[in-house]
Amino acid sequence: MGLGKVLIAGAGPVGLTAALVLARAGIPVAVFERAGELAEDLRASTWHPPTLDMMGELGLVDEMLADGLIARYTQHRDRQTGSVAQFDMELLRGETDHPYRLQYEQFKYTRLLSQKLTAFPHARVVFNATVTGADQDASHAHLQVEVNGEKQKHSGSYLLGADGTRSTVREAAGIAFDGFTYPERFYSVSTRFDFSSALPDLCDVNYVADVNEWCVLLRVPGTWRCLFPTRTEESDEAVLSDAATEARLQGVVPRRERYQTVHRTIYRVHQRVAERYRAGRIFLAGDAAHVNNPLGGMGMNGGLHDALSLARKLVALHRGDADERLLERYERERRPIAIDFINASTARNKKLLEERDPEARRRAQEELCRMAADPVSAKQFLMKSSMIEALRAAERIESEAA
Repeated sequence: MGLGKVLIAGAGPVGLTAALVLARAGIPVAVFERAGELAEDLRASTWHPPTLDMMGELGLVDEMLADGLIARYTQHRDRQTGSVAQFDMELLRGETDHPYRLQYEQFKYTRLLSQKLTAFPHARVVFNATVTGADQDASHAHLQVEVNGEKQKHSGSYLLGADGTRSTVREAAGIAFDGFTYPERFYSVSTRFDFSSALPDLCDVNYVADVNEWCVLLRVPGTWRCLFPTRTEESDEAVLSDAATEARLQGVVPRRERYQTVHRTIYRVHQRVAERYRAGRIFLAGDAAHVNNPLGGMGMNGGLHDALSLARKLVALHRGDADERLLERYERERRPIAIDFINASTARNKKLLEERDPEARRRAQEELCRMAADPVSAKQFLMKSSMIEALRAAERIESEAA
C-alpha cells in the first residue's frame, strides 16, 4: 500500500534532501518554509568526502563539483609562529570516492534541490508558511501552519522537523534541547581579496590558531570567507562596523589598501542535542536535532546524514521491505553520533584554536605537525575530521540494532 504524504517543516538543505529522496521513491511530500524564498545562507560551505559520496548516489555530485571548489589540502596554522601542519586528503583514496573537501555554498545546493523537485508532481514546497504547532494521533501526524495569514492544518503519515535551532516542531513535541550557548558570537566576513597571494603556501581550508584571536580562512568560488570569534563585551553593531571589520582583516594580512567586503554576518553559537529524535510519528533532523560550532564543517554534513538515514528508512517502509520497527533505529543510529563525534569534535577544534597558553599552544601545534608528517597518523586524523569514522560508527550501531 505504501506511505501516505510525509510532511516536512523547513526548506533548508536537510528538509529538501529528505524531500528529494522521498519524492524519487514515489512518496508524496509537502515542505513548509517560513521564508518567502530559499535562503541565501552563507554559513555552511564545506562538504566532506562521505557526504559527497551520498550526493553521488543521489545523482547530484557532478553538478555540485562543476559549481564548487575542490580542496585537497587542509592546514592548521599558528598565527604567531607561522608554523603550518598540512594534511593531504588524497590519503583517503580507497576509503571514499571523493578524497577531498568541496567548498560549495549551501544556498547553491538548496536551489539545485528545488529545481530537481519540480520533476515530481507529488512533491511541493510551500513558502511563507509559518509553522505554529504540531501534534499526532494513532495514524497521522498533523502540522499547523499559517500561510500568508491563513491558518491551515495538514496531515500526513509522518512529520519531519527540519526547522532549525528554534524548531517549533521540536517544541510542540515536548522534546528538550539540552546543551549550552557560547558566550562569544562568531563573525563571518567575505572578501574578494586573495589571501593566498600574501600568505605563503596557503591552501583553501585553513584553521589559524592564535593566543589572541584565532581565525578560519576558507576559499569559496570567487571569494574568501574569514571567521573570527568576538569579544563578549562587543555589541553586534561594533563587530559589524567598517572599522572593526577592517582591523580584523588587517590583522590577518596587513595591506595599504582597505578591504572590500561582500558579506558580513554575526551569529550565536551553540552545542546542543535533542533529548529524543523521535516522538511517535514526529522526527527531528539537522539543527532541530543537534547544533554545534562550525569549526570543522560538520553541522550541515551531519544534518544531511540525518536526512538520508531517515528518508531511506521511510522508503524501505513504503516499499514493504521493512516494518515500522526499522524507524526505531534512526535515533539509536544518529543521536550518539551527534554527541560522541560531531559535538565532541567541534568542541575540541574550538579549544585547540583558542588555546591562550603559549606553551600549550606550541605543544599542540608541534603535535599537529608530527601527525601531518606521518602518513599513518595523518590518515587517522583525516578519517575523523572528514566524518568517515562517524558514519562507519553509525553503520555499526545500525547493524547491531538489526
